[in-house]
Amino acid sequence: MTEAASLTADELARACARAMWDDDQASQRLGMTIDHVEPGAATLSMTITPEMTNGHGTCHGGFIFALADSAFAFACNSYNQRTVARHCSVTFIAPALGNDRLTAAASEVSRIGRDGIYDVRISNQRGEHVAEFRGHSRTVKGTHLAQPG
Repeated sequence: MTEAASLTADELARACARAMWDDDQASQRLGMTIDHVEPGAATLSMTITPEMTNGHGTCHGGFIFALADSAFAFACNSYNQRTVARHCSVTFIAPALGNDRLTAAASEVSRIGRDGIYDVRISNQRGEHVAEFRGHSRTVKGTHLAQPG
């Protein structure tokens, strides 16, 4: 386990993401990739496969939510404090189609005490706005990386 005290804020965020990713079977199996992580922010991408489409021929909203939720998770866990979602909402703006490459860019709005608020913008490979997600986080006991002492 990496010791957190010796890392810069950006290094800490990336190390926390690596530690989380190793155990994140859901995001991995859905074909997500971590494109960028920094303190309070993360960007993940995923290609919509035929298995992710619904009876309308569009991406099932649950997969869009899952991508946004993963980006939210990597953003709010970037400070080496285990953090979970306590409330999330999504607004679907436009359909995503099979073979679309969706990108979810999460950014911190507020982080005070144990509570955080994060916005996630989901867009397709053409930059078209597909959905908007807001997540409320809560820190819990534990860290991703070793703490000194």
